[in-house]
Amino acid sequence: MRFDLKHFKRDLNQWSLYTVAISLFIAIPVFTIIFHLFNGKGEMWDHIVTYFLLDYVLNSIALLFGTGIICFSLGTASAWIVTKYDFPYRKLIEWLLFMPLAIPSYIVAYSYVGLLGNGGTFIRFLNMFGIPIKKIEMMNIYGLIAVLSFSLFPYVYAGTRAMFKSYPNSIRESAYLLGASEIRYFFSVALPLASPAIIGGLFLVFMEVLNDYGAAKYYGINTFTTGIFRTWTALEDIQSSIYLSALLVVLALFILAIVKWFRGKKSYALKFNNEDKTKRYNLVGYKKIYLIVVFIPILAGFVFPVFQLLIWAVQTFEVIFNYALFSIVIQSVLVALFTALIIVLIALLLIYFSRWSILKTPRFFPKIATLGYVIPGAIIGIGIIRSSNSIIVFFDTYLDLKVGYLFYGSSVVLIYAYIFRFLAVGYNSIEANTLKLGKHLEQTSYLLGIDKFVTFVKIDLPLLRNSIISAFVLVFIDTLKELPLTLILKPYDLNTLAVKAYEYAEDERVAEASIPALLLISTIVILITLINYKKSKTN
Repeated sequence: MRFDLKHFKRDLNQWSLYTVAISLFIAIPVFTIIFHLFNGKGEMWDHIVTYFLLDYVLNSIALLFGTGIICFSLGTASAWIVTKYDFPYRKLIEWLLFMPLAIPSYIVAYSYVGLLGNGGTFIRFLNMFGIPIKKIEMMNIYGLIAVLSFSLFPYVYAGTRAMFKSYPNSIRESAYLLGASEIRYFFSVALPLASPAIIGGLFLVFMEVLNDYGAAKYYGINTFTTGIFRTWTALEDIQSSIYLSALLVVLALFILAIVKWFRGKKSYALKFNNEDKTKRYNLVGYKKIYLIVVFIPILAGFVFPVFQLLIWAVQTFEVIFNYALFSIVIQSVLVALFTALIIVLIALLLIYFSRWSILKTPRFFPKIATLGYVIPGAIIGIGIIRSSNSIIVFFDTYLDLKVGYLFYGSSVVLIYAYIFRFLAVGYNSIEANTLKLGKHLEQTSYLLGIDKFVTFVKIDLPLLRNSIISAFVLVFIDTLKELPLTLILKPYDLNTLAVKAYEYAEDERVAEASIPALLLISTIVILITLINYKKSKTN
């Protein structure tokens, strides 16, 4: 189709310009990294390639592969059992399987050293029964794979559980009438139908593995993220850290391309009436052994770490629980609150500005703005530092204005980084529900002479209330848990619970990290519970 400049100018409106401007402003860190790649390699790049790069690549791939297999196994198996079988306390177990998401992986890593290390809680328990074990070594790549898997498997569990619950009972009965065993039905029918949810969950797992810094650093495993930090801080070579960041972005985009390829354009929608809802079978006889499958991730991913943290909390309560800790709680909540509010607002603006735009091209730009979720926090931090330095130099050189305090003396840059990192969380959650609304209500309102903004406030906003609340809570949780981005960009007078727990562990004061960790976990548990309760009421 031939480009027509006259029609382009006619159709171009303010909504198109707003969409493009907001999207490009948010995506500055990505453009900064791409731009600075052309500045040449850093002074330490050859040294990194010779001594470290192979370790970064192999360890990162091993973590992705190992964590992916375990998360797939735990997530799909536990989702299948809780959706297809009925047993005592099933609803409680369904809820508990989400709880490992409440504990950041680096905190799980600390707790397992306390549980299984020399003189650890479990080791002492085993010694009481005459089992002569001094310690179980966790601080290696296998231990890190286990920690990340037990922390992240709910990403696979959540989507797969939703898919399994949507299956009509007639599919299962038809398979049995055709002579398929339960195992064959699971592998030949149930899993293939759930593949979009499984692949989506695994993608989130892979992104979290690439973003991990605290657990890998504590266990001494060289990954791309730890390498970026080491290059920037210890080697003081930000240009080489940008090169490493670019390689990690390539790896993340490669994973994204594989996910898109696997999903393809297939449709997995299932339609059924109320009489054909999923039927659960009682878990009887030898099948009760299936409960081990759901108890293992709950115990390993939530109960055991919290148990160790509670022991440490009792030991250190009088020393750690003070006004300074209360101040950190307030700072963490306020930063997460402002971030979540701004992200929800920006998500709504991008969604509706692009809907109101006549041109199709601006609708692509929100996708650029939401790239942050597939880019690890360390890379975003490096990109923002580079862009901040460029802005400061420009204002100082050409306008004789000292604006460095805006970037290094406040939380503005940190919140901006959170917005880029987590905008996709809020945007995708709200956009999915706007698509369900369709455009019929809007068009009817426009025909009645009501303008776009009033229509949005009086019609769309009330209908989107639940999705907006869910998006707000999800962003709030992610902001509270974020570590690498906060470590890089936080001002000196600001601290968060995540950073405080990390700082204690980094100073070999792991027991003291327990109370900040428990405060963080309890806040997230409450919010996850509220989301699940809200969803159960609406379903």
